[in-house]
Amino acid sequence: MRLNISILLFLTLQFLFSQQKNADQVLDEVVVSSTKINLPFSKNFRTIEIISSEQIALSAATNVSDLLQQTIGIDIRKRGVSGTQGDLYIRGGGFDQTLLLIDGMKMDDAQTGHHTLNMILPLYLIERIEIIKGPAARIFGQNAFNGAINIVTKEVKTETRKAFEFVLRELSFGSYGQKNLALSSSIIKEKIKSIVSFTTNRSDGYRHNTDYINNNYFSKTSFITKTSPVDLISSFSYRKFGANGFYASPLATEQYEETQASLLGVSTVIKSENLIIKPRLYWKRGQDEYIYIRDNPSIYRNLHKTNKISAELSGSYFTKLGTTGFGLDLSTVSITSNNLGEHSRTTVNFFVDHTFEMFDKKLSMSPGIAISHFSDLSFHSFPGIDIGYHLNSKVKLYSNIGKTYRIPTYTDLFYSSNTTIGNENLIPEQATSTEFGFKYNTSKLDFSTTIFSRKAKNIIDYVKKNENDLWKATNIGSLNTTGFELDLLYKFASKEGFSNSFSLGYSNLKDDNYVSNINYSQYSLNSIKNHLISKLNLNYKKLSFSTVFKYVKRSDESNYSVLDSKIYYKSFFVNVNNILDTTYSETNLVPMPGRNMLLGFLYQIN
Repeated sequence: MRLNISILLFLTLQFLFSQQKNADQVLDEVVVSSTKINLPFSKNFRTIEIISSEQIALSAATNVSDLLQQTIGIDIRKRGVSGTQGDLYIRGGGFDQTLLLIDGMKMDDAQTGHHTLNMILPLYLIERIEIIKGPAARIFGQNAFNGAINIVTKEVKTETRKAFEFVLRELSFGSYGQKNLALSSSIIKEKIKSIVSFTTNRSDGYRHNTDYINNNYFSKTSFITKTSPVDLISSFSYRKFGANGFYASPLATEQYEETQASLLGVSTVIKSENLIIKPRLYWKRGQDEYIYIRDNPSIYRNLHKTNKISAELSGSYFTKLGTTGFGLDLSTVSITSNNLGEHSRTTVNFFVDHTFEMFDKKLSMSPGIAISHFSDLSFHSFPGIDIGYHLNSKVKLYSNIGKTYRIPTYTDLFYSSNTTIGNENLIPEQATSTEFGFKYNTSKLDFSTTIFSRKAKNIIDYVKKNENDLWKATNIGSLNTTGFELDLLYKFASKEGFSNSFSLGYSNLKDDNYVSNINYSQYSLNSIKNHLISKLNLNYKKLSFSTVFKYVKRSDESNYSVLDSKIYYKSFFVNVNNILDTTYSETNLVPMPGRNMLLGFLYQIN
């Protein structure tokens, strides 16, 4: 790994700052909802990370894509700035193998995993982000192949406790003609609390045909009842962007795309002494218009519309024998497309998981199983078990093993173009995943390390035997992945008592090169082989400084280093991205922007 003088200086400064006087802090116990089973964070024996609203506010990120890129083991391969388009990966694998949720509602897209991040919300609406790595299919069902990410929205409230409040959340300007505006209004009455939000992000683009407009409309209303609030959430995201080289060949410079993502959901929580039940009903719609030549749609144009309606019931039952988690969800998905045709699928998924403790509550075990039925793909079952052992109040060991799966998207099954064809005979990808972990937690220091292994089969790729053949979706065979991760978070205080933190994370991943016995592969794996992330957050009165350094080396031996920083004073901020002006690409040879800046006003309610 080659680091220039500026990077070495940056890491040295981080270390020196971290040696300041410490102050004890109290760790809050969070009930992690991403597992769908109500267990405190300390009693979950998986690799789970939580990004809190405080961490979000202090980070150098301006959108969820940039924020997630600051987590070890997560690879977001962006095309351009402001999270306009990107693919989400956890611990390697493919972009169809990670499940995204918003308040527990699954945002998987039946058309393609390229749309996973289309429903991303503004950062100020997020209470926390729960990241679960490893096999998650036994809890969440299909497509949580390598893990799942649950975005938990904030409860409705106002800073001034007024019945009505209107807030200018953000007004900022930056390089490439960036203009960002965010507005929200809140209404709080005795039996109803509501927030409505609007954000728009736009830019002229950092190179030819990379301009964009990203709009998001969001509302959340809580109806207060005698038992539990009933939450109604709606969101609509609309994106229009030039897609220079984003898909197919980098030489396809005139591509253009418009996407829509809609969500309407209602949920509540019913509690008794021994039982928690979470009913949820939601509708998700996606629309994707792709044009190969922006100024001439008649040459090649695709229009896809997907709809998903899902009813879910999950819960936890507490007895002297432990905690039993259970869930049942029924969903129907349909697609209408001028390329993929018209198709529909009904899915039924059931899971049960029981957590019990032994040896004076030092040993915990959670065996469970999920059973899924797809109207076009028959039955599948996925067992697993989590085991954890508390050596003492600060140290715990854990391990888990489970089966997981990913069903083919409609693009995999039915796509057709002059260069590519789908395959109606594809079968689901499957894998057996294991991990072993160690955690050490105190009020000042959090340290964890994990080794993991994933043995997958029936992996889907687009391959061909001869150069002039069409790319065809194919179950190409097996793929074994191994790796390890380590994370360190050190919390300290300045002499004046202001909280600060320093973190360091590293991961190493190795994939079998299944392409070696295939003549041509369109999606040959290019996972992050070596991943280093270092973050520093400093606070003094109304001034805060955050910086993050990222080093990436991929399987194809390409590597790059990126340094981002944010200075925040009162309500004003300056973000500088790619300070080192690194030349690099994250996917499909799409060059990422050089050094760029964003200045503006940001109002946060935590």
